[in-house]
Amino acid sequence: MKNFAQMLKQAGELQARMQAMQDQLANLEVTGGAGNGKVEVVATGKGEVRRVRIAPELLAQGDAGMLEDLVRVAVNDARAKADAEAKARLSELTGGLPLPPGFQLPF
Repeated sequence: MKNFAQMLKQAGELQARMQAMQDQLANLEVTGGAGNGKVEVVATGKGEVRRVRIAPELLAQGDAGMLEDLVRVAVNDARAKADAEAKARLSELTGGLPLPPGFQLPF
């Protein structure tokens, strides 16, 4: 029974650390870019887009299709950076313990 109590204590500690990590990711900002920095997207570590910056010269060109593509690329870049940061922090939290494929922790 002592081992079970210890296991429950460790699970509670892990849950608290995971909540702290989620809070940190919600406040973390990553920047994705496209078009040599002419389009920038700032997103949280959880992937929520906070800001989009588009260089005025792109707006003046009037090429909506190109602008849409650049925004899409910048959003995906920011998202990939947020995912990489979340994965790195999760790896630190779990001590590099490999998780089974498809295993999702609550994010």
